[in-house]
Amino acid sequence: MDSLKVVFGASRPISWVNTAFPFAMGYVLNGGALDWVLYIGTFFFLIPYNIALYGINDVFDYESDIRNPRKGGVEGAVVAKKYHGLLLWASAVTTIPFIIVLFAVGTWVSSLWLIISIFALIAYSAAGLRFKEKPGLDAITSSAHFVTPALIGATLVGNMPSKEFWLAMIAFFFWGMASQILGAVQDVIADRQAGLASIATVWGARTAIRLATVLYVLAAVVVFVLPPPAWVIALASLGYALNAARFWNISDSTCEASRSAWRVFLILNYVTGALLTVLIVYAVWS
Repeated sequence: MDSLKVVFGASRPISWVNTAFPFAMGYVLNGGALDWVLYIGTFFFLIPYNIALYGINDVFDYESDIRNPRKGGVEGAVVAKKYHGLLLWASAVTTIPFIIVLFAVGTWVSSLWLIISIFALIAYSAAGLRFKEKPGLDAITSSAHFVTPALIGATLVGNMPSKEFWLAMIAFFFWGMASQILGAVQDVIADRQAGLASIATVWGARTAIRLATVLYVLAAVVVFVLPPPAWVIALASLGYALNAARFWNISDSTCEASRSAWRVFLILNYVTGALLTVLIVYAVWS
């Protein structure tokens, strides 16, 4: 039971929906049926994918996490070293069977996106790659963790995604980059103490929070271009920008104050997700 608690705690249950929903959305919006492929893929991106994503992260970010006051709850686990082997083992065992199935039932395009997705998952945190310590590439890779499930879902069906879908993915990519940067700002002090580089530690908290705000605005602008009622989601995207902009003049020494922005971000995700779900249900079954 202790092992299960460690594995599931490390997987950030509060964030499971952020990867499962994009897959299901992409699959259904591009013509996929309510079939076993949808259920298998959604379950994979709900739990196993997050066990690997955050489990690998917790193993290789241990030195930073033990210095970070926000870790140890829903915002991230601090996993004792004796469980690191368990996390890496669980990351492999829970994901590989699903990856094989998605390759077997997918198209060559979905398989390509799946390869990119799994590579980004590993490369973000694992020693020897550590994309999360390469400013700019950290935000791009983190965003790929959320965008690629949607692309896999859409291309599994075999239909060519629409122009509107690709515009939505561009907006989603901007949102993902902004969200990674927002999260990094609050960790500037802890990451520097651990000797970790990030877009926020290298560029500074103020520059990073301003970049996150601009990227949220860009995401909203792209969504406004989409057909109605996408403007509802665009307005929600502006909510993310306003949340980040509250800390426009933050300094490195006061970076931890932006933790409140991260907490609001977690709430906004569920509100925006609920709105998006209603709009998708309306678009598909109206």
